[in-house]
Amino acid sequence: MVVVSAYNDLREGLERQEYDLSFIHPAHVALAAIKSGKYRSVAWTTGYTDYSVMLLAPKEQQPSVATLADLRGRTIVSPDPDSITAWMLRAMLKEQKLKPGDDLKIITTRYQDAVPFYVQHGFATVGATAAKSVAKEWTDKGGKVVLTSRPLPIKQWIVSSKLPAEEVERIREVLLGVAQSDAGKHALSVLGYKGFVATDHDDELKAIAWLGL
Repeated sequence: MVVVSAYNDLREGLERQEYDLSFIHPAHVALAAIKSGKYRSVAWTTGYTDYSVMLLAPKEQQPSVATLADLRGRTIVSPDPDSITAWMLRAMLKEQKLKPGDDLKIITTRYQDAVPFYVQHGFATVGATAAKSVAKEWTDKGGKVVLTSRPLPIKQWIVSSKLPAEEVERIREVLLGVAQSDAGKHALSVLGYKGFVATDHDDELKAIAWLGL
């Protein structure tokens, strides 16, 4: 087993098909590998199939933001540009034909936890986060979520296309059934997950197109 923290290192390894089985948090990295034909998905993670970007704004914001078009000429703060949150934010803007740099400004901070600070202190009109805990803390303090993106699955299991079909099926069966045994439940509890569910290839194709991969 190998842990790969840097997204670009992971991309390079996937391109060379160095990994037979991979558990990948950022959907855009996993989906790009699937699009290439070098990998296929075998399972998604329970509780992480509806990852959505939320745009946070102050309660009394003037002028208020009700649509993405209202952000023309204004500033959005986003996590790291290569985070799945940032990729989803850009997809949201592209849908509405809004071009960062021309129609609005995007500033970035490394972590999602810092996004509310930029909005609270006026450095940005809205802040993009997909962390439900960050959004909850924001709304608990009186802020609001003005817009939410379409959902995507993250934390995906993918396998190399080099693996025989029967081996891929065995891997899928193990992952989908892991929560059915006491040993499996214990392993999941250590990892902090509830289990894994079947994938939807049509949804993956739609996500690939939406993200512009």
